[in-house]
Amino acid sequence: MTMEEYDALARELTSGDSSEKIYGTHYHTWRSDVTLFGILDGEHTIIDGEYDFLTDYYNLVLSEQEDGICMDYGELKTSGLHYSAAFENGQAAMCPMGSWFIATLQTYNAEAEANGVDEVNFGIVKYPHPDGVEAGTTLGTVTSLGVNTNSENKEAAIDFVNWCASAEGADIMASTGSFPAVSTDDTVSIISATEGFPSDESFLEALNTVAVYLEMPLSSYASEIETILNTEHDAIMTGAETVEEGIANMNEQVQAILSE
Repeated sequence: MTMEEYDALARELTSGDSSEKIYGTHYHTWRSDVTLFGILDGEHTIIDGEYDFLTDYYNLVLSEQEDGICMDYGELKTSGLHYSAAFENGQAAMCPMGSWFIATLQTYNAEAEANGVDEVNFGIVKYPHPDGVEAGTTLGTVTSLGVNTNSENKEAAIDFVNWCASAEGADIMASTGSFPAVSTDDTVSIISATEGFPSDESFLEALNTVAVYLEMPLSSYASEIETILNTEHDAIMTGAETVEEGIANMNEQVQAILSE
């Protein structure tokens, strides 16, 4: 879906009110849940110090929030409601989230009877994308493996790290329902064959990507940039600042760090 199609569907799926309300979509309180739509064009990153490209995405989500299509950010921060609970409880029809959420839902359903709850009938689609960006374009982050300099078994540890990053290691990782660094047709087939994975062929197709951009590219300023962006994100989403004010602050503060 393009962003416009995704927004339209979220509005269509919103229904009810009060305790019976079902929100069309749900955004967790992470900054990335709003801003990462903007890096899918492959032209922008969140470490460049220029954030005007985020304007449309903030306006879209704030419009949905104002219209009751998604939950209020401030209330989510206060209540601490987790995205998994919102989706599992049927409070949200859609939830843009990382691939790890598939395994979370599989585990939830496997334990549903014992926990006295209903299973979640869920499906998977490709991440929404801006106009002009190919479907299947998505983002990811680095889960690092390293070897301690004080290790008494450095060679064995390095050998293990290399194995984890190999095609053989990828198949083993995939068998647990996790998405490995090496993605092949085999790993996709293995993941889709795990117990509780949605059976429809369209859900299998959703796992195929055409491009994956880093959520946070490597940068010595990553931690400082993250702090600034998170602070301004809070201010924008709670209405303490306008979108224009928040993005102007991002530009000014991050550029000051990059110029040091």
